[in-house]
Amino acid sequence: MIAVVDDDPRVLESLENLFESAGYGVRKFSSATSLIDAGLSDVGCLVTDIGIPSMDGFELYDLVKKVRPDLPVFMITGRDVIGDQQRAILKGISGFFRKPFDGPALLAAVSRTIASSGMSTSNKG
Repeated sequence: MIAVVDDDPRVLESLENLFESAGYGVRKFSSATSLIDAGLSDVGCLVTDIGIPSMDGFELYDLVKKVRPDLPVFMITGRDVIGDQQRAILKGISGFFRKPFDGPALLAAVSRTIASSGMSTSNKG
């Protein structure tokens, strides 16, 4: 299952449609806290916005990596902050995409990472 965290409902809907069209199970969260509260046990990949309220994407990444160090994490952002991409790369994220991002490119990157990690994220049991 792919977990998607973004405070913009349109982005959540768009990413849900993108990943489900490729056969992935998706759970949407409007905040990092709601994802943490739901748990990470069935998450095979995380796609998170950087600019989310209360806990930004980098803080979420740090928290997730303490619990699930091998979980692939992709970051998306609409921010134009110098250093975000470099910071993400230094942390070892799986991919970094600026909004508006190329949906097929994000899907391809996520699919490659999931395939190489051997984690299950499909709708099928």
